[in-house]
Amino acid sequence: MSITAHDQQEHQSHLRRIEQMRRILGPEITALFDDPLVVEIMANPDGQVFVERLESGIDPIGGIDANRVQSLLGLMADYLHTTVSRDRPIVEGAMPIEFLRSRFAGAIPPLADGASFSIRLPARSVYSLDQYVEAGILSPEQHGRLISAVRDRKNILVSGGTGSGKTTLSNALIDVISRESSIEQRIVIIEDTRELQCTAPNVVQFLTDDDAGIDMTRLLKLTLRYRPDRILVGEVRDKAALALLKAWNTGHPGGIATLHANNPNAALLRLDQLCQEAGVPSQQDLIVEAVDVVLQIARDREHPAGRRITAVYEVKENCSDCH
Repeated sequence: MSITAHDQQEHQSHLRRIEQMRRILGPEITALFDDPLVVEIMANPDGQVFVERLESGIDPIGGIDANRVQSLLGLMADYLHTTVSRDRPIVEGAMPIEFLRSRFAGAIPPLADGASFSIRLPARSVYSLDQYVEAGILSPEQHGRLISAVRDRKNILVSGGTGSGKTTLSNALIDVISRESSIEQRIVIIEDTRELQCTAPNVVQFLTDDDAGIDMTRLLKLTLRYRPDRILVGEVRDKAALALLKAWNTGHPGGIATLHANNPNAALLRLDQLCQEAGVPSQQDLIVEAVDVVLQIARDREHPAGRRITAVYEVKENCSDCH
């Protein structure tokens, strides 16, 4: 296929945009995209920049001028075919492939005193459950229980607050699945942005598409026609929770999903509230039937790794707490 003049123009325009982004971020921040331990880069309205790494938590790395941040948001808006202005002060979306398709969120005044952004980088290397034990995040007893839960095909809900490490922990669980799965075990993964990593031999990965109106509920229904053995989902945020529970409860055990909550009981309550967004009554019985384990992770400033596992909650053993 021949490359048209328009294609060449688009390519050159893209290269100029990438070069501008790198120049705005500067060499120190740009280099962070090559560090496999970096999970988040944050620029605050006051110009301070922080980086979060696996194992070491959050550290300051200097500052960035507000005008540079504003320019970066403008470039990201252009890349995402939108605009950023006082009337539309938020920019959200995936960064270009040169920046690993990292998840970008930024805002300008009047939402805050100055322009700011937060960049969530995808996992480049899997942090194993063994490494969680070595870092003191996971106890040997918890480690054994989680390995057994994965092998016994239990459905695991990974719960935690913002930035607690839910996705990284999910990838550690998926690593166990990947290493022990044969070609006969078919795994389907559904996400809004690609963050989950699975190296099993028989995997299908789906991404939602807001522009096409393909949400997580639609993909969960499609997944059931793909002969899944395990269904793995990124963060559950809406009524798709109901479709997920029904899928887990109809012959597809061994799933993993993440949810934003501060403790296991709060996670189960939030899951029920999300189900009710589908226009159904409380689904407590379905939740107890479908979810086997709530794995709770939390930030801990006093811990060297900045986080720890606070609970491996067996739902069916504690089902009286769910009502």
